[in-house]
Parts: sequence; structure tokens; C-alpha cells
Amino acid sequence: MTKISSYEIVFAQTILNSFTLDFYARQMVSANINMFYIYQLPVPRLTKNDRNFNDIVQRAAKLISTTPEFDELAQEVGLGSHQQGVTDEAERAKLRAELDGTVAHLYGLTEDEFSYILTTFLIVNPTVKEAALSAYRNFISMFENSELVCS
Repeated sequence: MTKISSYEIVFAQTILNSFTLDFYARQMVSANINMFYIYQLPVPRLTKNDRNFNDIVQRAAKLISTTPEFDELAQEVGLGSHQQGVTDEAERAKLRAELDGTVAHLYGLTEDEFSYILTTFLIVNPTVKEAALSAYRNFISMFENSELVCS
């Protein structure tokens, strides 16, 4: 049996908690979700060698590792300890938005598609949705200004 690393667990948890995958799952399910649906979810296959993988894991670890109970996880993913976790609500909101913007890019969504997905979350505060969309846009600018896109 293959052991899943802490990096992979944090990555998968982030994808499963994203607006993008939540939307996709809601399109498949009419009432109750079960493992049949979970197994069919399209999850990006990134590894530790992918830049986005490490960015996602580090941001998510800062959200998860906020108390001493998470020190082992924090150490395993290179965060150090819970003291590097983020407890400030504004910073946590920023990290969540960045994660959702990044995940939308992993799925190859256009800005219009991601914007539409965000409109389907009726009980989510509009500022949360706008922050995710803004993070999506920042992700585009970051790569437009890098040498990776030009080569």
C-alpha cells in the first residue's frame, strides 16, 4: 500500500475545498454525495516538482497549522511550526482567495467561467468572491510578467 505524503494530503484537501471543485461536484449530484461521485471528481495531478503544487501546499499549511496540534504537519510540509500559521482574519481571507484563484487556473478556467462559478455560491459574501476573482487575475499577471510565458 502506498503512503500518501502530508504534502499530497494538504494539496488534495485544498482542491477538494475549492470553489471550482465544489461547483463541479454540485453539477453531478442531485441530493447526496457518496464515494461514487468522489472517485469521479477531476483532480489535477501535480507533484512536488510543480511550482503551483508547492505554492498551494504552503498557503494551505498556513491556514491549517494555527495551533500546536498541527506542528507535526507544519514540519512535514516545510512550514516549521504552528507559529508560521496565519491567524489574522484578513491574511487568512487573502490566502483562501489566492488558493481559489490558483485552483481555477489549474482547471484551465477562463475569467468568465470562474466568475460564473462564483455567482453560484449564493450564501458566500460578495467580497469573498471578488477577492477570489482578483486573485485569479493576479495569477495571470504574475505569469504574463515572467520569463516562463515568453519562452
